[in-house]
Amino acid sequence: MEQRVNLKFCFKLGKTATETHEILVKVYDVEAVSKECVFEWLKPFRDGKEDVEGEPRSGRPPTSTTPDNIERVRRMLADDRRLSVDCVSNIVHEHLQKSKICARFVPRKLSDDK
Repeated sequence: MEQRVNLKFCFKLGKTATETHEILVKVYDVEAVSKECVFEWLKPFRDGKEDVEGEPRSGRPPTSTTPDNIERVRRMLADDRRLSVDCVSNIVHEHLQKSKICARFVPRKLSDDK
């Protein structure tokens, strides 16, 4: 994000993509984005789309914190105020036999069925 903001700054100064990449390499050294990336990121600025954030993407949202889920958790806590993260974790792991693998809960005992 920081490099994108600096790239926009260089674009507004009238720097070319190559000059911009050289500046980014001076500042960020090995962590600088590639020259191809600089060219790609400059396209929207040249087309008049000056949003540094980039275009909204389709697909699954990055979080499960949706208004619906927040309301469901609120209702659960209202029903039983003794619920805690440890309590819920214990239920998920011990009673439901789920464990976290690759950021998803899956059954602890995998079957051979396909």
